[in-house]
Amino acid sequence: MTVRFEKCYIIAEIGVNHNGSMTLAKKLIDEAKFAGADAVKFQTFKAEKLSKKNTPKVVYQKKSGKKNETHFEMLKRLELKDKDHLFLKKYCDKKKIDFISTAYDIDSAKFLNRLGVKIFKTASADIVDHQMHKFLSKTGKHVIISTGMSTIDEINQVVKIYKNKKNFSLLHCTSNYPCSDKSINIRNLITLKKKYKCIVGYSDHSIGNLASVASIAYGAKIIEKHLTLDKKMNGPDHFASITTVELKSLVNDIRRTEKILGSKLKKVQKEEMSMKNVSRKSLIYKTNLNMGHIVRDKDITSIRPGIGLLGNKIELIIGKKIKKKVIKGSFVRVSDFEKK
Repeated sequence: MTVRFEKCYIIAEIGVNHNGSMTLAKKLIDEAKFAGADAVKFQTFKAEKLSKKNTPKVVYQKKSGKKNETHFEMLKRLELKDKDHLFLKKYCDKKKIDFISTAYDIDSAKFLNRLGVKIFKTASADIVDHQMHKFLSKTGKHVIISTGMSTIDEINQVVKIYKNKKNFSLLHCTSNYPCSDKSINIRNLITLKKKYKCIVGYSDHSIGNLASVASIAYGAKIIEKHLTLDKKMNGPDHFASITTVELKSLVNDIRRTEKILGSKLKKVQKEEMSMKNVSRKSLIYKTNLNMGHIVRDKDITSIRPGIGLLGNKIELIIGKKIKKKVIKGSFVRVSDFEKK
């Protein structure tokens, strides 16, 4: 399935910010819809299949949960049950907002496929999980691939899996929560778009709207940003997420940026016409001239408004013979001159 993304596709990343509560998950869906997002995204995994029990947390994850909680224990606390997925998918359908979830293994991907998702998402860390990508490439569904932490060689390898298929897009990403401005490197979107000739986008882990808005100018057609109700909530991603008010502001900024970018066609805009007619200058005679006079450059000047013969047409009349007397200050007309 080829997804065109005619306008920028905005994904509110709920991820694990539901904290295991369906009430909170529903509220986040409501807020994403209110803010104008096109989709919400969750995460689909079973802790036992995703992590060994003694796997430690990464640095940013240590800011939440119990002090000695392992990465595995955190995942177990935040995993969604199958029935939760079904509930959330139906709720999204009711609210008319796309349901997306990141599959973290083949079984999770198969489950989401049975659930009827239209779009798959893969995490940056799983760009090296070729088994899962081989399965996803054969579903016929569109796959959004995050490229944080990856090298060009690793991107080359995963793109080969989707060879001859137009059902994937690449998201530029910096995998830190939040990431620093100097590590964002938005210009990489140019490289991804040119090299892989696919839809590109940006998974934004930075502070504020600026990086996402800048990415639109560099060709991003998908924007993903984490959403929370409260940045002080307990959970690994809340503090680096944005609130509903901030998401609505981001959506508005993106839609305005799309309008501002316009098209590659240079044309006179309707709202410029009044200014054009007044502020451009028309050619006039600097003095009275008699019939038979050969017009020279010194006989002509320009003055507003621009409703007569414009200055870029002066070569049409220089060296021509006037066929009737003309008055100082009158507009120059092509009909004033003899035809050769």
